[in-house]
Amino acid sequence: MSEKTTTSQTPEDPSGALQEAEGRLHHALRELGQSNWLISALAVVVALAVGAVLILAANPQVQATLGYFFARPTDFFATSFQVLRDAYSALFRGAVFDWNATTLQRSVRPLTETMVNAVPLILAGLGIAIGFRSGMLNIGGQGQIILGASFAGFIGYSFGLPLGAHMLLALAGGLLGGAIWGGIAGVLKARTGANEVIVTIMLNNIAIFLLAWLLRQQWFTQTGSAQPQTAAVEDTARLFSLLGGSFRLHAGILVAVLATIFVWWLMERSTLGFEFRAIGENPEAARTAGVSVVKATALVLIIGGALCGLGGAAHLLGTEYRLTAGIAGTIGFDAITVALLGRSRPLGTFLAGLLFGGLKAGGVLMQAQTGTPIDIVLVLQSVIVLLIAAPPLVRAIFFLPRPDGKPRRLRARTAGSGSAGDDDGEQPTKDTTAASQAGGSSR
Repeated sequence: MSEKTTTSQTPEDPSGALQEAEGRLHHALRELGQSNWLISALAVVVALAVGAVLILAANPQVQATLGYFFARPTDFFATSFQVLRDAYSALFRGAVFDWNATTLQRSVRPLTETMVNAVPLILAGLGIAIGFRSGMLNIGGQGQIILGASFAGFIGYSFGLPLGAHMLLALAGGLLGGAIWGGIAGVLKARTGANEVIVTIMLNNIAIFLLAWLLRQQWFTQTGSAQPQTAAVEDTARLFSLLGGSFRLHAGILVAVLATIFVWWLMERSTLGFEFRAIGENPEAARTAGVSVVKATALVLIIGGALCGLGGAAHLLGTEYRLTAGIAGTIGFDAITVALLGRSRPLGTFLAGLLFGGLKAGGVLMQAQTGTPIDIVLVLQSVIVLLIAAPPLVRAIFFLPRPDGKPRRLRARTAGSGSAGDDDGEQPTKDTTAASQAGGSSR
């Protein structure tokens, strides 16, 4: 009798439960719309889709099936599926694991090549990310890499030191070279208010021509060759191999891991990192709170430049072994993309560096086995940058909710035709603003 009475006194409220469930759904959608990691992952997905279209457009077999598409459309779809399967499987096999290799050693070699390619990207990306988190756009990674490689290379082939000490001194030279080049921009911005974007871009050009001049100086190259290159660094200065002579993987990956941990500690646990983030959020408020904005501004670019210089040193001492005019390649500019994709966070930058290292390693095999132009990889990187800088575009493509948690279609129905116009012209949120400023200070 008592159980019946209790049940009758607590009737279920379907409307209340429905409202609670709807509230939880809106909260989950809001969190989804504000997720930076989801935006980054979807940007990669869209880039792969764009790459697929370009691969199909460049393939002669697919072009041939388009000639009789309406007669036998299944030929087009079957051929397209096979082409994409071959291209992207080759990309994966060249970057992670080659299941067609005859030995286990050859099967795992692609993963080691990915790590080798990722080392300078991770180190330089961390240097760029520190600037982004601090509200500064360090576009001078290319020049800082060149100076770091130049300092490390000169020490590597000019000095005769014991094993270990020689390598550490060469790496320290890379840190010093990058710090000097980044410090020039940092001091100019801190003391005179010079725009760091313009200064670092100009320093890139100066570094390129400075290296070209040095490669014509006998005292610097220390070789009688007429080629614009230096002598090879001594064996004692080279980064030691981790897996033996059959693999190119060297100790640079350990340096990248240590640098990632250091940057995490610096930005998340140290007082100096708090000052960096403070000037990135609001320099005037930081100054009012007692932060030396001049000192912090200079140190941001000095430390960022040092990490970029370390990336150049690791690239030279780990794989190249001698200085040439193209020693930096496009590492400095790719590092900006790595920092953007990693949302200027240490772990994200590390993973983004591995991704781009894998694209570079896998692109070679993809071109060799399927004839797909390796320039497709550059297109993938460019599309990723475009989408990372425009989060509302990613949300629109995948019909993700706005950061306020309301789905786009629901917003259009409830708010009327006026809201539809507002939805198309979505106002930039803090995420959008930060991405448009090349990954500025995080939320």
